Amino acid sequence: MATREQRKGLGTFLGALVVGGVLLAVTLAAARHAIAQPNRLNIQGSTTVGPIGDAFAESFKRRYPSLAISINKTGSGDGAAAIVDGRCEIAMMSRFMKATEFKRAVVNDVFPVAHVVAMDGVCVVVHPSNPVKALTTAQVRSIYTGEVTNWRQLGGPDMPIVAVSRDTSSGTYETFDELVMQKQKMAAGVEYVSSNPQVHARVSTTGGAIGYVGLGFLDSKVKALTIDGVQASRSTIASGKYPISRPLFLFTNGYPKLGSPAFEFCTFHLTEEGQEIIESKGFIPLTRY
Repeated sequence: MATREQRKGLGTFLGALVVGGVLLAVTLAAARHAIAQPNRLNIQGSTTVGPIGDAFAESFKRRYPSLAISINKTGSGDGAAAIVDGRCEIAMMSRFMKATEFKRAVVNDVFPVAHVVAMDGVCVVVHPSNPVKALTTAQVRSIYTGEVTNWRQLGGPDMPIVAVSRDTSSGTYETFDELVMQKQKMAAGVEYVSSNPQVHARVSTTGGAIGYVGLGFLDSKVKALTIDGVQASRSTIASGKYPISRPLFLFTNGYPKLGSPAFEFCTFHLTEEGQEIIESKGFIPLTRY
């Protein structure tokens, strides 16, 4: 049987635990309240959706000068973690949230709601000097698994292939992994970079490189390959004919309050101005004005 001193010590310990738990709960609530201020929007996530987020934010700053908007482009995985942890109000994601992320969200009393804002295609790109114009998804997969290492094996010049991939926290990587790699492991020699601009920079300056970027990152410095006989374009991506097509998302914790800055931001793509912005960034809008 415990002595009076032991019981007293145990009571003190349990009391401290309760107080500590209350203080922690109050601290977390205060942190989430700070994020949810009506004059502030914290947005984090995908580098693919980033150009849309940046352009939307610029428009909102002109319309609402007192609204503070921060955009942090660190990848879809980081965006999912930020919305689950209560560190942002809107997560930009170029893939749907995973089951494991949903489970962790629910444990944290967060209920993710997806808002599709545009369509995009993951475009396989090479240096403009590369004469290869078309590949199949199987051929692209064979490059990234290391089975094919020289362009000569694909009807191109005798030149080593430099395979460039997005990092594994990227939604673009997730799409490529599912639709092209079919979950097969990439070779040890594949280079990983953290953003679309970095893929673009590597491919545009390396004759033997191959990489993949969102439609909005195509320009004269890289050449998009025809995949499975289909060229990436607005019409083929919108119709789903291009084999590496995907929707782009904004995620919120629950459906945002009607009329709130978060609500207006997540529905801005439905307006004429929002559609024009999405088109100007090279993505496919969901509306036709």
